[in-house]
Amino acid sequence: MSLGREIWSRRSVPPLLLLLLLPPCAADYCSWKGSGLSWEPHSRAVEQVHLRCTEGFLEWMYPARALRVILEPNLSSARPTTVCIKPSSNFQGANIYVERDGQLHLLVSEAEEPRLHHVSCFSTTTPQRVALFLQASPQRDISRKTASFQYELLSNQSVTGPDFQKMALVEAMCRPCDNMELLMAICSSDFVVRGSIQNVTHDSENHMSRVEVGVQRVYRQKNRIFQQDKATGEWRGPIKTLLQCKVKKGPRDFLFTGNEHFGEAWLGCAPRFKDFSAVYQKARERGANPCEFQLDG
Repeated sequence: MSLGREIWSRRSVPPLLLLLLLPPCAADYCSWKGSGLSWEPHSRAVEQVHLRCTEGFLEWMYPARALRVILEPNLSSARPTTVCIKPSSNFQGANIYVERDGQLHLLVSEAEEPRLHHVSCFSTTTPQRVALFLQASPQRDISRKTASFQYELLSNQSVTGPDFQKMALVEAMCRPCDNMELLMAICSSDFVVRGSIQNVTHDSENHMSRVEVGVQRVYRQKNRIFQQDKATGEWRGPIKTLLQCKVKKGPRDFLFTGNEHFGEAWLGCAPRFKDFSAVYQKARERGANPCEFQLDG
């Protein structure tokens, strides 16, 4: 599928590695904005950017020569990690490569049509330090172009979000969660809301479905995905999932859980609320609930 696909095109290493590396430039540790116009016209140096968070963005205006981006988040774990890159809809002026074993592999190409720029993911066994290269395309003029993208580092144990490279993850997203997964979902998910499915729209090209949820109660949300309509007073919000899951509109009362990736909510466990209530109450009676959850109110 196109979302989360790995776009590897083995190329000979561009002459970036032969260029002089400048010292790291200033950054806010999560995101960076800069312009190629500020560089010396005849310099062949590669500017370096260090980003130390598990998510953020980069915006490179008027791309010139090359930019080396080091992702080195402060992670205590050395477990393999998936890195996902989401180019902006107007990504122009550069190609993005990832360094592996001393070679550069094409990850995002400027030659692609903007509408085809999907999330691209790759796995790494060294999550503490991942090197990306942005190589500017030759320009005949100084017309404004911007090469910008968002990035996220995901645990390979996650089954939600745009990392759908493995079929096992696809199957895991669509199958019902077992009781332990339900109990853990309310503790660890980015969002937990109670509501019903008001509408579903399908995107066959990207193999996704957009689920519009009418919300009765927001128990938790990381960002403001679910908001109150000022005119009606109703709470609602969109959740994405895979087309293969065949989600349908209906009045049933569900508990929706999941995680946010690149500002979008992705569906995790979504049991009927009455089924979840029974599971949680039994677990609480045994003292087996991993966290407290307020069922009423």
